Amino acid sequence: MSVSTFGSPDDPAVLLIHGAGASMDWWPPAFCRMLTGRYVIRYDHRDTGDAPGYPPGEPGYTGTDLVTDALAVLDSLGVAAAHVVGISMGGALAQVLTLDHPSRVRTLTAISTSAGAGDPDLPGMVPVEFPPEPDWSDDAAVVAYLVASQRAMSAEPFDEEEVRSIATIAVSRTTNQESSQKNHHATEGSGSWRHRLPEIAVPTLVLHGDSDPLFPLPHGEALAREIPGARLVVMPKTGHELPGRVWPLVAKEILALTAGGQEP
Repeated sequence: MSVSTFGSPDDPAVLLIHGAGASMDWWPPAFCRMLTGRYVIRYDHRDTGDAPGYPPGEPGYTGTDLVTDALAVLDSLGVAAAHVVGISMGGALAQVLTLDHPSRVRTLTAISTSAGAGDPDLPGMVPVEFPPEPDWSDDAAVVAYLVASQRAMSAEPFDEEEVRSIATIAVSRTTNQESSQKNHHATEGSGSWRHRLPEIAVPTLVLHGDSDPLFPLPHGEALAREIPGARLVVMPKTGHELPGRVWPLVAKEILALTAGGQEP
């Protein structure tokens, strides 16, 4: 499993966990460097980047394994506890990591995510038009597919050049494109954890786009309401994405959350 770091190991560690089908490339270096004074850690999920791959539709792992993968990354770097930041599926993994391994988490930042997908008190996904599946053996077609898929989930203005640049790097580093885009969705989870949110005792930040079609804003509002002491920051003109235009806001909020009373 590939791991990349920014900053000094002597600084407080920030572990970045991305979403389904996303390699660590979706945490661009320019964003990571905004988290000044932090030891920023990003890594490839299974089936992405240089991580182990599995046949399409046949992931040899569960959602619980993806949580323990995050712990393995920390262990490999000798990090006892980290500030954990997760987006989308990574936000779900970050919540479960905090609940099941509280001694390893100093703070939690949950971005564009939910603990109540499918719950009747929260809105479902806003209908969007996704592109048809590409020829998975054609890297250029896969890049175009990823760009179009992200456009469908994003708010305007959509920075196609930014997304295409990241997608091109991610595709170039991934062995089986079809597995990378399908297998995380095929994993078995451990069931709902929303009822456990009141157990989260670490300082928590919820960042959520005001135009997120996958998890409309009430999902973020529910997280902030049900995690004790959590604070919600709404990202303006933002869908299910982390575009460069909101990086300064996101970095500022993460730095503020992770600044207080932390051991070096």
